[in-house]
Amino acid sequence: MSTEQKKQVKSTVKTKQTEANVADFINTFADTEQKRKDGFELLKIMTDYTGYEAKMWGPSIIGFGIYHYKSEKSRQEGDWPLVGFSPRKAAISLYIYTGTPKNDELLPQLGKFKMGKGCIYVKKLSDINIDVLKEMMHETIRFTQLKYGATS
Repeated sequence: MSTEQKKQVKSTVKTKQTEANVADFINTFADTEQKRKDGFELLKIMTDYTGYEAKMWGPSIIGFGIYHYKSEKSRQEGDWPLVGFSPRKAAISLYIYTGTPKNDELLPQLGKFKMGKGCIYVKKLSDINIDVLKEMMHETIRFTQLKYGATS
Protein backbone atom coordinates (compact mmCIF):
# COMPACT_ATOMS: atom_id res chain seq x y z
CA MET A 1 0.00 0.00 0.00
CA SER A 2 1.39 3.40 -0.98
CA THR A 3 1.85 6.24 1.53
CA GLU A 4 -1.03 8.11 -0.13
CA GLN A 5 -3.33 5.07 0.21
CA LYS A 6 -2.35 4.74 3.90
CA LYS A 7 -3.20 8.41 4.46
CA GLN A 8 -6.60 7.90 2.82
CA VAL A 9 -7.31 4.86 4.99
CA LYS A 10 -6.37 6.82 8.13
CA SER A 11 -8.61 9.71 7.12
CA THR A 12 -11.67 7.52 6.56
CA VAL A 13 -14.31 7.93 9.24
CA LYS A 14 -15.00 4.64 10.99
CA THR A 15 -18.38 5.64 12.40
CA LYS A 16 -20.95 5.37 9.62
CA GLN A 17 -24.73 5.24 9.41
CA THR A 18 -26.13 1.71 9.76
CA GLU A 19 -29.51 0.05 9.41
CA ALA A 20 -29.54 -1.20 13.02
CA ASN A 21 -32.81 -0.71 14.91
CA VAL A 22 -32.68 2.33 17.22
CA ALA A 23 -35.31 1.04 19.69
CA ASP A 24 -33.55 -2.34 19.97
CA PHE A 25 -30.28 -0.51 20.61
CA ILE A 26 -31.75 1.60 23.43
CA ASN A 27 -33.39 -1.45 25.00
CA THR A 28 -30.16 -3.47 24.99
CA PHE A 29 -27.45 -0.79 25.38
CA ALA A 30 -28.95 1.42 28.10
CA ASP A 31 -27.87 -0.33 31.29
CA THR A 32 -30.54 1.01 33.68
CA GLU A 33 -34.27 1.61 33.51
CA GLN A 34 -33.62 5.36 33.90
CA LYS A 35 -31.21 5.37 30.94
CA ARG A 36 -33.75 3.47 28.82
CA LYS A 37 -36.50 5.93 29.79
CA ASP A 38 -34.22 8.91 29.10
CA GLY A 39 -33.06 7.32 25.83
CA PHE A 40 -36.62 6.96 24.53
CA GLU A 41 -37.50 10.47 25.74
CA LEU A 42 -34.48 11.93 23.91
CA LEU A 43 -35.42 9.90 20.84
CA LYS A 44 -38.87 11.51 20.87
CA ILE A 45 -37.57 15.03 21.60
CA MET A 46 -34.91 14.93 18.87
CA THR A 47 -37.16 13.28 16.29
CA ASP A 48 -40.00 15.73 16.92
CA TYR A 49 -37.75 18.78 17.09
CA THR A 50 -35.46 18.06 14.13
CA GLY A 51 -37.98 16.35 11.88
CA TYR A 52 -35.32 13.76 10.99
CA GLU A 53 -35.68 10.02 11.43
CA ALA A 54 -33.31 8.55 14.00
CA LYS A 55 -30.53 6.41 12.54
CA MET A 56 -27.80 4.39 14.18
CA TRP A 57 -24.25 5.61 13.56
CA GLY A 58 -21.70 2.93 14.29
CA PRO A 59 -22.55 0.63 17.16
CA SER A 60 -23.59 3.24 19.74
CA ILE A 61 -24.62 6.69 18.43
CA ILE A 62 -28.18 7.68 17.53
CA GLY A 63 -28.07 10.47 14.97
CA PHE A 64 -30.55 12.81 13.31
CA GLY A 65 -30.02 14.28 9.86
CA ILE A 66 -26.75 14.04 7.95
CA TYR A 67 -24.12 16.32 6.50
CA HIS A 68 -20.85 15.83 4.65
CA TYR A 69 -17.79 17.55 6.07
CA LYS A 70 -14.17 18.05 5.14
CA SER A 71 -11.80 18.74 8.01
CA GLU A 72 -9.83 21.97 7.82
CA LYS A 73 -7.06 20.44 9.97
CA SER A 74 -6.57 17.05 8.30
CA ARG A 75 -7.48 15.06 5.20
CA GLN A 76 -10.44 13.54 6.99
CA GLU A 77 -13.88 13.88 5.48
CA GLY A 78 -17.11 11.99 5.76
CA ASP A 79 -20.75 12.01 6.72
CA TRP A 80 -21.94 12.74 10.23
CA PRO A 81 -25.29 13.35 11.95
CA LEU A 82 -26.38 16.93 12.55
CA VAL A 83 -27.19 16.12 16.19
CA GLY A 84 -27.35 12.94 18.21
CA PHE A 85 -26.93 11.12 21.49
CA SER A 86 -25.82 7.87 23.08
CA PRO A 87 -27.12 6.41 26.37
CA ARG A 88 -23.66 5.29 27.54
CA LYS A 89 -22.95 3.58 30.86
CA ALA A 90 -21.29 6.51 32.65
CA ALA A 91 -23.56 9.22 31.22
CA ILE A 92 -25.74 10.16 28.27
CA SER A 93 -23.57 11.69 25.55
CA LEU A 94 -25.25 14.56 23.72
CA TYR A 95 -23.86 15.56 20.33
CA ILE A 96 -25.52 18.96 20.11
CA TYR A 97 -22.71 21.50 20.59
CA THR A 98 -20.70 23.35 17.93
CA GLY A 99 -18.98 26.09 19.94
CA THR A 100 -20.75 29.00 18.29
CA PRO A 101 -21.22 32.21 20.32
CA LYS A 102 -24.94 31.39 20.63
CA ASN A 103 -24.26 27.86 21.95
CA ASP A 104 -21.64 29.28 24.34
CA GLU A 105 -24.30 31.69 25.61
CA LEU A 106 -26.82 28.84 26.06
CA LEU A 107 -24.43 26.38 27.72
CA PRO A 108 -24.62 27.83 31.27
CA GLN A 109 -28.42 27.64 31.06
CA LEU A 110 -28.46 23.94 30.11
CA GLY A 111 -28.26 22.58 33.66
CA LYS A 112 -26.05 19.95 35.25
CA PHE A 113 -23.54 18.45 32.78
CA LYS A 114 -19.87 17.79 32.04
CA MET A 115 -18.19 18.91 28.87
CA GLY A 116 -16.21 16.51 26.72
CA LYS A 117 -14.12 17.18 23.63
CA GLY A 118 -16.98 16.76 21.20
CA CYS A 119 -20.02 16.24 23.38
CA ILE A 120 -21.91 17.06 26.54
CA TYR A 121 -22.37 14.40 29.23
CA VAL A 122 -25.47 14.30 31.44
CA LYS A 123 -26.29 11.73 34.12
CA LYS A 124 -30.04 11.95 33.55
CA LEU A 125 -32.36 13.97 31.36
CA SER A 126 -34.03 15.64 34.35
CA ASP A 127 -30.68 17.35 35.09
CA ILE A 128 -31.00 19.60 32.02
CA ASN A 129 -33.38 22.20 30.62
CA ILE A 130 -35.07 20.64 27.56
CA ASP A 131 -35.94 24.05 26.08
CA VAL A 132 -32.26 25.02 26.16
CA LEU A 133 -31.37 21.61 24.67
CA LYS A 134 -33.73 22.39 21.77
CA GLU A 135 -32.23 25.87 21.29
CA MET A 136 -28.75 24.34 21.20
CA MET A 137 -29.87 21.74 18.64
CA HIS A 138 -31.38 24.53 16.52
CA GLU A 139 -28.15 26.54 16.65
CA THR A 140 -25.98 23.51 15.88
CA ILE A 141 -28.14 22.52 12.89
CA ARG A 142 -28.22 26.14 11.64
CA PHE A 143 -24.45 26.51 11.93
CA THR A 144 -23.69 23.13 10.37
CA GLN A 145 -26.02 23.67 7.42
CA LEU A 146 -24.55 27.13 6.85
CA LYS A 147 -20.98 25.82 6.97
CA TYR A 148 -21.39 22.55 5.05
CA GLY A 149 -24.47 23.14 2.91
CA ALA A 150 -27.85 21.50 2.67
CA THR A 151 -28.36 18.15 4.36
CA SER A 152 -30.89 15.39 4.35
